[in-house]
Amino acid sequence: MLEHMAEYSFRIATQTDIQAITDIYNAAVIRGGSSADITPRTFEQRKAWVESHHDPYAVFVTTTPKPDGGEEVIGFSALSVFYDRAGYDGVTDLAYYIAPEWQGRGAGVFTLSGLLDECRNRHMRKACGIIFADNKGSIALMRRFGFTQFGLMPQAATDSTGTMRDMSYWYLDL
Repeated sequence: MLEHMAEYSFRIATQTDIQAITDIYNAAVIRGGSSADITPRTFEQRKAWVESHHDPYAVFVTTTPKPDGGEEVIGFSALSVFYDRAGYDGVTDLAYYIAPEWQGRGAGVFTLSGLLDECRNRHMRKACGIIFADNKGSIALMRRFGFTQFGLMPQAATDSTGTMRDMSYWYLDL
């Protein structure tokens, strides 16, 4: 794997991580190309989102050490309900966001690896990712980890830039 991965840690998110989660998510919303939210989310909205995840679903953070001995949250990810019907238990919708300055440094690979470990530890049977079809970084991650594309919905969602985007649908049998 990548040499940078030793710099990263992966853990369940806590209340003290919500501001970092909000900031990372809003950077993605503002930049466009990875979220169908068209305006930044508030701290309270992100807090409610984190708190809406109940076992076996959860929100996680990816961190890196700070020179002062603390840690910096550089990304977050989530295992969320795929479809709210009991027959879909064991299928999870996964998502991940990496702070812009940490993209391209192995943090996405590390985060998705940790997220898939959590899927297996939580006895999920399938992981699904719903991604803008032109999001080259996320598509590359899906392929790297063996996900299969099972659908494409043309012109399905608009991002904050006003661009109408196709959505690609991916799954991995766990």
